[in-house]
Amino acid sequence: MKIQLIVVGKTEETWLRLAVRDYETRIGHYIPFEMIEIAALKNSANLSQPEQKLRESEMVSRLLHPGDILVLLDEQGTEMRSVEFAGFLNKQFSSGGKTLVFVVGGPFGFGKEIKKKARYVLSLSKMTFSHQMVRLFFTEQLYRALTILRGESYHHE
Repeated sequence: MKIQLIVVGKTEETWLRLAVRDYETRIGHYIPFEMIEIAALKNSANLSQPEQKLRESEMVSRLLHPGDILVLLDEQGTEMRSVEFAGFLNKQFSSGGKTLVFVVGGPFGFGKEIKKKARYVLSLSKMTFSHQMVRLFFTEQLYRALTILRGESYHHE
């Protein structure tokens, strides 16, 4: 199995790109990982929120393949502790799916079209974070979960 993280827009801050890249490299020692950046919508100020969500959903849908397990990252989703997230990953790894695809939505969240395709909706926190920060938090948590599964000392309880 491999893991993908689909995000809308680019990370603009150099320090943040470097931090995310560090975790991407670490994750790659455990499992194939790829972050896919979808271009931010042009003229989004002229689009309604539902239209933005629809267009972003269409862009994400074009990247999905049969057998992918789609997980949306949304503040309204299910929260997990790091150990629980590791257990979730372990269950997905043994499910026979080809790719575990996590998606960070645009500024207004997800459209109903992509929500229908999702198998899971997870939350990193009840707090709202910038989409750029979510990339760092998610990659760190993914790395942490993989070290938990390997019984390594990165995570302490």
